Amino acid sequence: MQVFAGGDLFEAAILGVVEGLTEFIPVSSTGHLLLLGHFMGFESNGKTFEVLVQLGAILAIVLVYFHRLVSMARNFRTDPAVRRFVLGVFVAFLPAVAIGAFAHGFIKNVLFNPWIVCVSLIVGGFVLFVIDNLRLQPKYHDATHFPLRNCVIIGLAQCVAMIPGVSRSGATIVGALLTGADKRSATEFSFFLAMPTMAAAFSYDLLKNYQNLDANDVALISIGFVTAFIAGLVVVRSLLSFVSHYGFGLFAWWRIIVGSAGLAGLLVFG
Repeated sequence: MQVFAGGDLFEAAILGVVEGLTEFIPVSSTGHLLLLGHFMGFESNGKTFEVLVQLGAILAIVLVYFHRLVSMARNFRTDPAVRRFVLGVFVAFLPAVAIGAFAHGFIKNVLFNPWIVCVSLIVGGFVLFVIDNLRLQPKYHDATHFPLRNCVIIGLAQCVAMIPGVSRSGATIVGALLTGADKRSATEFSFFLAMPTMAAAFSYDLLKNYQNLDANDVALISIGFVTAFIAGLVVVRSLLSFVSHYGFGLFAWWRIIVGSAGLAGLLVFG
């Protein structure tokens, strides 16, 4: 990881907060990290920081859902509904694993580009705005009751988020909405799917890059992890209530504004 003099820990803390605030809302945390890092002059070799700092957000959502996860583990052998839900999350998780492992180098070396991020943010914002205003008739109001077919579609939708700026949560939420979920259950399924998906991305990137890390890198990642964890807790605990009442329009406009501002900044400052 490239180490910078002065202000690095502060920059890592800011990026961690941004990661935690944006990971679970449909605005693309990776896109925000790449854009902010570009304009701050903060860069890591192979974009390792941007992936590893997600550990804080992973642990935040695990903490919030800890009791439900423990209950599922205890009832897995005896409750068919729990087994069906776990299978659904696993099926939705598999496409991202396959594509992520196959195209890891291409994604990080080619797609992790601020221009691509800005365009993806804007296009995704319009898509989210349209979806949010469709008169959909939801059939599913519980994330644990999605049919297996729907989980497959949601998993395929998540793969679009391999393009930075698309948003993993945004892609899964849109996929869930289009298969009949209401906004709350679509968002909650995205939470559950985030756990294995983000953990796999973190583990894979750490395995490929741990030999290149030194003590300074660990310090930066640790600061980013802590701030991402705290910010992630705030978002996860409040997001379901927010989207149930207000939908996703605010996030759509945010994406369009940030993407447009990013394009303007790239044109002016490079």
